[in-house]
Amino acid sequence: MERKINIRLSAMFISAMLMFGIWGCVRESIQHTTSDTVNITQYLGKYPAKFSLLSQILTVSETASFLKAYGSYTLFAPTDDAIRAYLKTMGKSNVQDISGAAWKDFVRFHLLADSVPTSRFTDGKLPTLTMYGQYLITLATNTNGITQIVVNRQANISQANISVGNGIIHVVDHVLTPAALTVAQTIEANPKYSIFTQALKETTLYDSLNLATANNPDAARKFLTVIAESDDVFKAAGITSYAALKAKYSKTGSPQTPTDSLHLFMDYHILYGAQYLADIITQAAWPTLAPAQVITSKLSGTTVLINDDDFNGVHEQGQVLTRDFSDVTATNGVINDAATHFGIKVRNPYPVYWDVETLPEITKNTSVYQQPGIYTYTTDEVKAMPNIKFASVTSKFAYYGSSQTVSKASHGKDVLHVPLGTSGDPVWVEFKTPLLIRGTYKVWVCIYAQQQGSAPATEASVSMSADTINFKPLANARTINFATKRPGLKKTVNGSSVDDPDGEEAIGFKTYMASTSGPQVGRLVGVVTIGQSGQYWIRFTAVNGGQQTNNIDMIHFIPLGMDQQYPKWNPDNSVINRP
Repeated sequence: MERKINIRLSAMFISAMLMFGIWGCVRESIQHTTSDTVNITQYLGKYPAKFSLLSQILTVSETASFLKAYGSYTLFAPTDDAIRAYLKTMGKSNVQDISGAAWKDFVRFHLLADSVPTSRFTDGKLPTLTMYGQYLITLATNTNGITQIVVNRQANISQANISVGNGIIHVVDHVLTPAALTVAQTIEANPKYSIFTQALKETTLYDSLNLATANNPDAARKFLTVIAESDDVFKAAGITSYAALKAKYSKTGSPQTPTDSLHLFMDYHILYGAQYLADIITQAAWPTLAPAQVITSKLSGTTVLINDDDFNGVHEQGQVLTRDFSDVTATNGVINDAATHFGIKVRNPYPVYWDVETLPEITKNTSVYQQPGIYTYTTDEVKAMPNIKFASVTSKFAYYGSSQTVSKASHGKDVLHVPLGTSGDPVWVEFKTPLLIRGTYKVWVCIYAQQQGSAPATEASVSMSADTINFKPLANARTINFATKRPGLKKTVNGSSVDDPDGEEAIGFKTYMASTSGPQVGRLVGVVTIGQSGQYWIRFTAVNGGQQTNNIDMIHFIPLGMDQQYPKWNPDNSVINRP
């Protein structure tokens, strides 16, 4: 079975934004205000008619001085009317009727330790945890041409992007309240999931999903996402009770055993991290708690689908994640809802055609990403990158956006300029890969070959690791020279000289773009065996030379025995399949 995936996060994000109506030809009702001379506490104090109670809360909670100091924050500020309504639901009359400690948690849940304008909102969780330790989610609604942003399905933003000296304020018309139940408790509290709840308990997974993040010793499982199946979904599949579910899936009769097939069935419904719908569509496949098994994902129009795949020309119908019942926040994760029943789908290795420029560090800068020109990252920006690491501090790492030269020769019309050398420049650079399914792959590094003046061209070896320490060289390894173009081999066919792609592949070269001439070149750097499905680190280590114009465009991981030359791409990212 063959599956071809082109990792293009930017397109997925755009689709997600369109899906939920955040961006479009609509009239914007959000107000934008600038107030650079005061900080958050001072700004609230300037408008007592709207924020007198919130100012009192900051005083009682002893956070007023904290939010008056230097920093970078986002405050979702409820109005006095919102706080009065909240006090009423609590059976209280005054701010002083609630303890300072409780108000401190209240403030923390409305506060992010980052300045996040509405331009960075997508449907789903905000990019930064609240200081309380839970994510906020946002949703855009559009009524009569008016865009309204809803936060946590609890409040509307009535005034947004108020810029103050230490961050941003968004005014909300209701108080935001945090989730109080764990993932396990949230599922159990919903009677529609009674069969699923019993299965969680019988497999002991309920206990794992009931741990507070602070009490969970496993960092990878502090937050988990459950794709739950309702009783109606089970009944539609002929499963009318937990006993029927156990009879169908438990081969050993002991579902508490991790290797039991019912236990694995339930493991397969659990993803690592807090993954909201808008997160799920940003990655082609997700590892589950079932060892070595993944769930694939895609956006089809406005519908989020899992395990909806085409293998060898045959379409395999997937499952819809129900928007109205998904994105349910819990204290230690999130619950999404499957519209139909699904079991484990065993995955064979499939090719991943990775556009390295779609790493989050690159795409999040929307004013630069896929725009003309060169953006050079500061040393502080480079240090803060979680998915790109250098051996030493550098101020020469750059994103090369579309230009006449690059747009003709590079996939997606952009490349990364990566400084790399045996002296002066960092001796190695690492990138975190997309998800790779266990199997054996040929690894192709696709570059825009360029010589930087008289500087000796960088030649690098390639290694990979599941962490950032234990790197191992690839099998059948070849080094890559970032200035070497394809050899341009020819063969004679019917008396005519034509390109010889098979001959080039035999010596470790290919073209990955529409054009068969010029600086675009794919270089086979070796073979890697992935023993456990997951994300890995790929490292380039300089063995000779040193220059900054090491232009990395794509990296292909293609299983052995599969077509290594196709697909190719046009510069606009459209795919060229084998004729």
